[in-house]
Amino acid sequence: MHNEPFTVLVVEDNAEEVILLQRAFKRIADDMSVQFVVNGEEAIDYLSGVERFSDRVSFPEPDLVLMDLKMPRRGGFEVLEWFRNLQEGALIPVIVLTSSNREADIQRAYGLGANSYFMKPTGFDELQNMIKIVYDYWKLAKKPRPLVTRR
Repeated sequence: MHNEPFTVLVVEDNAEEVILLQRAFKRIADDMSVQFVVNGEEAIDYLSGVERFSDRVSFPEPDLVLMDLKMPRRGGFEVLEWFRNLQEGALIPVIVLTSSNREADIQRAYGLGANSYFMKPTGFDELQNMIKIVYDYWKLAKKPRPLVTRR
């Protein structure tokens, strides 16, 4: 198994929440690489390894995707559906982190292949605890997978 850092791709358009997530991730583990994109189109570009994300040293393939649902350009549902239709997209866990508690959204996210669905916590300590649980679980569950390269 490789000793590369555990890479998390965070897809979040709210700048304040990005700052809180950065702080939470930084406090949890130093063997983690956290990459941020601000909308669904950037998420697809990152996951595809195209455009500015083609350098997989600077933008490594994620071991985990943490994604909001309500975003400009392409929303989380659209990204999730696109990603799960890729063969290699089935191997990377996707965690929905959103403010929506609508049952229809929860069912749709799981129906499209989300591994977990979390409501965004209201306080920083709760956010940090949730991120730690997600990180600990998926870091432990991480399995070696083939490197995906696209042109």
